[in-house]
Amino acid sequence: MPSSWRGKPARQLPAYPDSRALAMAESRLAEAAPLAPFAESRLLSARLAEVASGKGFLLQGGDCAEIFAEFGADRVRRSFTLLLQMAAMIGEAATGDVVKVARLAGQFAKPRSAATETIDGITLPSWRGDIVNGAGFDAASRTPDPARMLEAHHQSEVTLDLLRAFGAAAYADLPDMHRAARRRLGLAEHEDPVEPTETFTSHEALLLNYEEALTRRDEATGDWWATSAHMIWIGERTRQLDGAHVDFASGIANTIGLKCGPTLTPDDLLRLIDRLDPGNRAGRLVLIGRFGAQDVVKRLPALMRATRAAGSRALWSIDPMHGNTRTVAGRKTRTVPDILAELRAFFEIAAAEGVHPGGVHLEMTGEEVTECLGGTRGLREEDLGRRYLTHCDPRLNGAQALDVAAEVTRLLRDGARAASDAA
Repeated sequence: MPSSWRGKPARQLPAYPDSRALAMAESRLAEAAPLAPFAESRLLSARLAEVASGKGFLLQGGDCAEIFAEFGADRVRRSFTLLLQMAAMIGEAATGDVVKVARLAGQFAKPRSAATETIDGITLPSWRGDIVNGAGFDAASRTPDPARMLEAHHQSEVTLDLLRAFGAAAYADLPDMHRAARRRLGLAEHEDPVEPTETFTSHEALLLNYEEALTRRDEATGDWWATSAHMIWIGERTRQLDGAHVDFASGIANTIGLKCGPTLTPDDLLRLIDRLDPGNRAGRLVLIGRFGAQDVVKRLPALMRATRAAGSRALWSIDPMHGNTRTVAGRKTRTVPDILAELRAFFEIAAAEGVHPGGVHLEMTGEEVTECLGGTRGLREEDLGRRYLTHCDPRLNGAQALDVAAEVTRLLRDGARAASDAA
């Protein structure tokens, strides 16, 4: 049952002071329109089953955290267009479809390392994302408010409508995007048939009150589906085997992502796989490594070796962002060289372990931000203050995201060439 998580230990959930208001918000969400139809979520699982078999690539990316006050059609369009541009590049080397999954239309909740924050002697609850409370440092803003879940649902509905509209309109622009991708990659231009674009949505399933309220039962099959997004993932801080988040995810039929960080042991990973994917169904589980450039070589091989030996059909992807966060000039940032180093290591380790390097997971934006260092435009420390706009973690801007896509394309092409030579 979708509510079974309530009997499990739960981390990273807010303490709502008004239980009646919480119950009312949950009740209204339970009657609200689903955001992700069952058929679309099934389609994503089928697409990712193909990727898991070695045919295709998962491109997952978008904002660190969606912000109510910054929402707008132009922002959605720029992020969507960036995803299409990256997919056009990667598609030049992928042996199958590039499956596009946006971190949009639901990425409102954020895990925190501490429950409270203290500034100038004043202690208040930490900001947990706009779906929970406000970022302003005052008691009214920081008090968890369940009505924010309703606003998150409404904004997600509008975002999905925009994505569908932009997807229909982008069909005419796709040939130009593919020509631009070939020019950037130094490839000869040629015309290929262009298929209509599919874009799915995803977010971290952190706020379980929201997730449960938007879970629906398919009467035809008896399956429960999270309709808050096509795909949800469990984060590094909430993947306890006996915890509430794993319990909730184990009961729904959607594709589930599982963040795999440097503290995860092979035995614990296999136990989590057994819990989340007992039927070993291709397309059900995406394992998202997030180690950092310094730790990926030490930690990832044993995890990949264990999943391969166990015969798991889970898809391996890499998040080269979270493990590479550092502080420079008082600001959190990441460097493109570190991101590319972890990405290259992922492909090298996958080749050595006989595993398909099936995807990449990025925090990025179509806005011209200056939050990460490096890239072909050479952003330096002194550039950070120009347009450092994130409310949480630093994101790649459009040019830097395309740099990463170009490297993914090169790595896929080199991997295919090596496999051909070996055959």
